[in-house]
Amino acid sequence: MTAAVSFQGVSRHFGSVRAVDHVDLDIAPGEFFAMLGPSGSGKTTCLRLIAGFEQPTAGHIEIFGETAEGVPPYRRHVNTVFQDYALFPHLDVVENVAYGLMVRGVARAERRKVAEEALELVRLPGFGARRPGQLSGGQRQRVALARALVNKPRVLLLDEPLGALDLKLREQMQEELRSLQKQLAVTFVFVTHDQGEALSMADRIAVFDQGRIMQLGTPEDVYRRPRSRFVADFVGSSNVLPPDFVARLTGKARWASLRPEAVRVEAAPGGAVTGLVVARNFLGAATRLAIEVEGLRLHAVLPATQTPPSEGETVSLAWNPSDLHLMEHGG
Repeated sequence: MTAAVSFQGVSRHFGSVRAVDHVDLDIAPGEFFAMLGPSGSGKTTCLRLIAGFEQPTAGHIEIFGETAEGVPPYRRHVNTVFQDYALFPHLDVVENVAYGLMVRGVARAERRKVAEEALELVRLPGFGARRPGQLSGGQRQRVALARALVNKPRVLLLDEPLGALDLKLREQMQEELRSLQKQLAVTFVFVTHDQGEALSMADRIAVFDQGRIMQLGTPEDVYRRPRSRFVADFVGSSNVLPPDFVARLTGKARWASLRPEAVRVEAAPGGAVTGLVVARNFLGAATRLAIEVEGLRLHAVLPATQTPPSEGETVSLAWNPSDLHLMEHGG
């Protein structure tokens, strides 16, 4: 099967800065693919390379088997949704959505019809006559999405499009984006620094750092089986355990990852691992504990149904052996 997007040894340098450093990557047609990483990790530069806003310093990029280097953005079968939405304030909603069709020379009646259909797709029927300034943040995000989809791209690029929304609306839009992607079967490439967004929406995740892919896999693989301390720390909260501590437990001197929700806490001390509760944070649906164990600070997340121990209390800790993941790399 021809990849929707293929990076073959791709690098992008800005002077001495290696923004993207020899990336190999294949994104499948119809896949919801997330590029996850901190600021400056290279994920947005990769998105701009796909869009055609940047050209590679080295390597080769293909979009559905066609060479992308040197092809301008308007000749690629891709569209981009930006974090700031980039809507034209002087145009009404339907004119914003239809703008790309106007540039392509589509007749006015036809482009308005297609734009109205796109607005229905993103659940904004009847909003065509409004101006962007009359919309909420979530509505503007939907308009930007409709504008990108109206040109029927084969690849839709999303550059942190939910970053400006409040938590409840962001969670709602995550569900809607995932549902829309399944309905359209368009390849989505989603850039974010929010691991919750990536885990909840993506079919696969590439975790970036310093211009390189540190791990590539399904959300469950990346979360439960991180390859390195960086991935364990960045993708969700994790107890990263040093080799000497792990060796006493398993006989293997390896760095290990243990997710807080996997830790069982018993009020009665005397187990194989004991510690002192030094902090307790109520999170609503759960309580997060910080526990000092042999000079380490471990975290545990207890469900709201379990009464948590008090600060200053000595407790026993346990977990299933399968939840203690030995990592390939210490870095």
